[in-house]
Amino acid sequence: MEDSLDALLDEVEAKFCREISLSHRPSCTLKFEQDSNRQQSNNDSVLRVSNPHEVEGVDNNIEAVLQEILNDDDYPASSSHRPVLSKPCAMESCSHTALKKCCPVYLGGSSTACGVGTSVTQKACDQIRCTSCDFRVVMFDDQEWDSSCDYLFFRNNMPDCNKLRVKLKRRQGARAYACQCSWHSAFMLSELRHVPKLKWICGQHTAC
Repeated sequence: MEDSLDALLDEVEAKFCREISLSHRPSCTLKFEQDSNRQQSNNDSVLRVSNPHEVEGVDNNIEAVLQEILNDDDYPASSSHRPVLSKPCAMESCSHTALKKCCPVYLGGSSTACGVGTSVTQKACDQIRCTSCDFRVVMFDDQEWDSSCDYLFFRNNMPDCNKLRVKLKRRQGARAYACQCSWHSAFMLSELRHVPKLKWICGQHTAC
């Protein structure tokens, strides 16, 4: 009986003394242990996620993608080589309009419409230029050149239209053409190549 009581007292004393010892430990010591345990837990998580081999693999993938972009011949890094998208004709400004030439080049009387001449759309060219004197050809509707015209007259008076009118005669349906070295009166639609004395060509039309 006495032995059992002593054993019970020893058990109570051991338990009671351990609780007192824990309750009187400094708070800073407890906090340090808690922080240490929390930090260790975080470190373990970081180590599990940030595996050195996994990080190295991600870096290698990023570097490979960047190298592929830099080596891509279709899209060089320089902005001056990037493809540029073309705009529809209706959205272009006048400075970027297309140039068209007559084919074949037609001459015609005043009743013939002017514009870009083709084998389908037969229009008289109004952008004619001479390859000999390099003057642009002028036109006078319902007029023809007088038979007294000569080379010196056009040489001295071109491109003054007021002076050129001195040698014009009115004729309904006719059209008078002239540069500094040549002249011609047209009465109906005809191809320019059929008048070999004229060194004229289409000087290009601006059209969208």
